[in-house]
Amino acid sequence: MLRRQAFKFRIEPTGEQQRKLRQFAGACRFVFNKALALQQANREAGGKFIGYVAMARQLTAWRNDEETSWLKEAPVHPLQHALKDLDRAYQNFFAQRADFPRFKKRGRGDSFRYPDPKQIKLDQGNRRVFLPKLGWLRYRHSREVSGLVKNVTVSLSAGHWYVSIQTEREVAVPLHASPLAVGIDLGVVRFATLWDGQRETVLDPLNSFARHQHRLAKAQRQMARKTKFGRNWHKAKARVQRIQRQIANVRADYLHKASHRISKNHALLCVEDLQVANMSRSAKGTAEQPGRSVRQKAGLNRSILDQGWGEFRRQLDYKSQWAGAWLVAVPPQYSSQQCPECGHTHSGNRQTQSSFLCQACGHRENADRVAARNIRERGLKLLEGQDDARIACEVNGAVRPPAAGTHRSEQAATAV
Repeated sequence: MLRRQAFKFRIEPTGEQQRKLRQFAGACRFVFNKALALQQANREAGGKFIGYVAMARQLTAWRNDEETSWLKEAPVHPLQHALKDLDRAYQNFFAQRADFPRFKKRGRGDSFRYPDPKQIKLDQGNRRVFLPKLGWLRYRHSREVSGLVKNVTVSLSAGHWYVSIQTEREVAVPLHASPLAVGIDLGVVRFATLWDGQRETVLDPLNSFARHQHRLAKAQRQMARKTKFGRNWHKAKARVQRIQRQIANVRADYLHKASHRISKNHALLCVEDLQVANMSRSAKGTAEQPGRSVRQKAGLNRSILDQGWGEFRRQLDYKSQWAGAWLVAVPPQYSSQQCPECGHTHSGNRQTQSSFLCQACGHRENADRVAARNIRERGLKLLEGQDDARIACEVNGAVRPPAAGTHRSEQAATAV
């Protein structure tokens, strides 16, 4: 199968290269915003949507215009790719997959991409990469880059520049060595509860944001006291960004290790198709209809977002494919209120956060383990309908299709 993978490294540019990096990122941001403004003006005038090809002609005109001739100093391919990003953002909006495109702000997500592999040279022996109009860039070579280079993305994060090298290579279709099927229940008190039909595994939450919340709040208060855009304000802002980057790095490291271990040890992964954006939506309401328990809901939202459920699901998705496993997303409704023994579903079954007591048969168990068991059974029942693509597992009678990938139930797919 074809395996696409990105390798991210921190680069060590010279002073001149840093100036060019900021200049190129600013040029791509300018092109994106100018094209977005043109699209909005055209829409207000009653015109049709301007496609990428027509917008690329506008880019040529901007580069030849005296007022914006400085765009010629930046490589043209990253500028064109900025227009492709805007076109993709519009397509996602039309398909109701995302909100309306917004203007980019300086210092937030500064990045640009070299999409042509013919213009990129990678010298791993000397730990450097060649990019047009930047020359050779030194990078911290922490691991080998495998495969053919397809594109390179340069990004700025917390004052440091990084290169993300995307590669592509053919690998043999993996066959998972484990026959186990596992149900995964995500939560706040327990980050994940796993049930494979024989034993329970609990992953404690890391709570990366909660650990650094007071330190971050102190740095943000110090930043608020500085004169905006002054030298001390920029220093305080850099301190806030470093703390935020540390929080993100610790969370990402935890999620990568957990998702790798789970996908390596289980051939079938059953997860809930959670809508994290809806679950973490604010409860403040409006002036006419104010919400209730706003502070409590805000704390719950912070705890949910601190766990990184969406990123964890994304990592399980591609890592299960790499390992030859199968990821199944099932409906999350009543997973912790349904008795795994008799099937009775009632809100009173879950008496507390951790206690489950069936009102019909009297079965008592941990509520998170009950949810994991139900998620696993739902995933197995979902695959039982695929008679043409299932393999019986020797250990626990689970079934899984012979090809890796992700599968959703019809109910879960409709909710997306």
